[in-house]
Amino acid sequence: MKPKLKILALFDAIAPTTLDQDLSAELKTDDWKTEANILAALGELGHTFEHLAIFDDLDLLRQKIQSYEPELIFNLADQFKNNRAFDQNIVSYLELHGVPFTGCGSTGLTLCKQKGISKKILGYHRIRVPEFTVIPRGKRQARPKRLKFPILVKPLKEEASYGISQASFVETDEQFKERVQFLHEKTGNDVIAEEYIEGRELYVSLLGNHRLQVFPIRELVFQEVPPDEPKIATYKAKWDEEYRKRWGLQNRFAEGLDPAVVRQIEQTCKRIYRLLTIDGYARIDLRLTANNEIYFIEANPNPILAADEDFAQSAAKASLLYPQLIDRIVRLGLNTVRD
Repeated sequence: MKPKLKILALFDAIAPTTLDQDLSAELKTDDWKTEANILAALGELGHTFEHLAIFDDLDLLRQKIQSYEPELIFNLADQFKNNRAFDQNIVSYLELHGVPFTGCGSTGLTLCKQKGISKKILGYHRIRVPEFTVIPRGKRQARPKRLKFPILVKPLKEEASYGISQASFVETDEQFKERVQFLHEKTGNDVIAEEYIEGRELYVSLLGNHRLQVFPIRELVFQEVPPDEPKIATYKAKWDEEYRKRWGLQNRFAEGLDPAVVRQIEQTCKRIYRLLTIDGYARIDLRLTANNEIYFIEANPNPILAADEDFAQSAAKASLLYPQLIDRIVRLGLNTVRD
């Protein structure tokens, strides 16, 4: 019988919060379905838990840790002051306090967030990455000659396809300059421009610290997009249900992959996970070309854990039902060595 734990579920909020804030209304909304699913699973598993949402005041977290004395923090806080670039800073704070927590440590979060650095590391280790360049804020940079059209222009440190639209797909130097300038101004962020890889959009979920389990592969399928049109995972393609219906976009289990290719994908993703020093769990996004060449696109060390999203669906396909998945994540967090 596994011991029951005293857990603090840590969330982020989009406005200032208080130590004893009532979140019952929020937890009934779609925006908070992940948090609600996690709390329900922790209850089903018999753990004792409380929750805290933070916006711009880390002292709330210090007070809560001091008063509640959790044995583990289930960390779902992936932004601070509405800025997703600060997720690693929250985790650094937890590391300094020495409280075990779920998910990835600060080094892995930093490496994954900075898409240019992650691609340099993996390219050095001979994992295929698209040709790319990073354009810092405030700099006008002409397209390097090695970077061939078509090109995708994206924010360097954003997640969930924020800042990616059909206009991110550029085919001329004029479009390239316009999109870079637009993203610099809109996001206040550096930009990464990378060659568009024609192929299947695959999502690979992994669980573990040292011994890794790779779950069945998911795919974003573009059913109604004409063959000569770019197939890219834009913000709308991921989150706008009307848009998804119109273009026949579906997230489903990848079909028709040769077993040898599946094994190669699994081994590649394990290497990526370890090279980027990821802990706990992650989703790795790939492109698979018609010649079965595997290209790394990005790693997400804090994928959405809602029961109906890709990560949990992949785990369920591998016979790991939702409460058991959450329990595995809890146990991994408890046993992660934080240097």
